[in-house]
Amino acid sequence: MKGKGYIADLIAQGEHEHQDFKYQISDARKIARSISAFANNSGGRLLIGVKDNGHVVGVKSDEEIYMIEQAASMYCRPEQQVKFELFNVDGKTVLKVDIAEASLKPVKAPDEKGLWKAFYRVADENVLASSMHVKVMQHQSQLRDNDALLSLSQIEQQLIDYLSTHGGITIDGYMRLAHVSRRSAEATVISLCEMKVVDLTYHDGQCLITRT
Repeated sequence: MKGKGYIADLIAQGEHEHQDFKYQISDARKIARSISAFANNSGGRLLIGVKDNGHVVGVKSDEEIYMIEQAASMYCRPEQQVKFELFNVDGKTVLKVDIAEASLKPVKAPDEKGLWKAFYRVADENVLASSMHVKVMQHQSQLRDNDALLSLSQIEQQLIDYLSTHGGITIDGYMRLAHVSRRSAEATVISLCEMKVVDLTYHDGQCLITRT
């Protein structure tokens, strides 16, 4: 069990895209959503035994580890591997759980109705990944060669030109801009995401297409 200096520095950062505080773990399905959100993003960590305000209350580590392992193995599809570290902060145990970015996405977990959904980490919240984002994640293993940038289609170039002067656009907005079907618009966005030309970001509850 390590000392409190390192964990105190982490707590001082507050909750953010790659860090979440948990007072305790009482529902494996619920914590699976956090694992899904971090795994579908670029990874992150949970600090268990810490309130939202950063106050350390401590945990019973064996019980928490068991429930998190259950969440990662039983309530994440595909199953995820997590790493644990224990810290002693003024006689109280804080459990740090590291979640790596998944190599196979999307990672799904049961929502409140028991339906398997993909979650994503945005700032200090876990949100449902948009259908567009899920499609992009499903195609991540099919990256195109960078030379494909030399032969952009007209509607691909139209999107890039638009994003060069605007902050972002929704998939519906892009459909209207390019006068194409949803299927064509989604295929274009997936292609450009694979080429690392555009990305998907979340703002005010919307999934936006933005430049990388």
